[in-house]
Amino acid sequence: MKVSIGQDSHRINYGNPDKDLMLGGIKFEENFSVVANSDGDVVLHAITNAVSGITCKNILGKISDDMCKNGIVDSEEYLKEALKYLKEKIVHISISIECKVPKISPKIEEMRKNIARILNINESSVGITATSGEGLTEFGKGNGISVFVCMTTE
Repeated sequence: MKVSIGQDSHRINYGNPDKDLMLGGIKFEENFSVVANSDGDVVLHAITNAVSGITCKNILGKISDDMCKNGIVDSEEYLKEALKYLKEKIVHISISIECKVPKISPKIEEMRKNIARILNINESSVGITATSGEGLTEFGKGNGISVFVCMTTE
């Protein structure tokens, strides 16, 4: 059994978003996006980092930068690239999202279903929680979105 932690965060781009806000591969209808070279899906980035914690093969960095330069900006593709190196079976994934905006709760079930599809695991093995952080951090103040992921494999 192996356990890993993945983390990622992105600053929110208010005002004139140049892309859709994507979280867990799901489009959020908001008037803002995040600052990123890719689609900026901070949830899928954190999951990708958790997979890299198991495989010891970093995807977010040079590999994803090269993919971006070749026009691949869909974060699901980065996660799929990371999964190519995973020999273990994913048992469970727990995702914790901190942000003031957007409201995460209405989209949790849709996100769980999509993440389970990408990881090829049962939906019951994908847990998602969300908090505003009570405004104590930059994320809770509405300046960004932070995600921590704990992944268990066997």
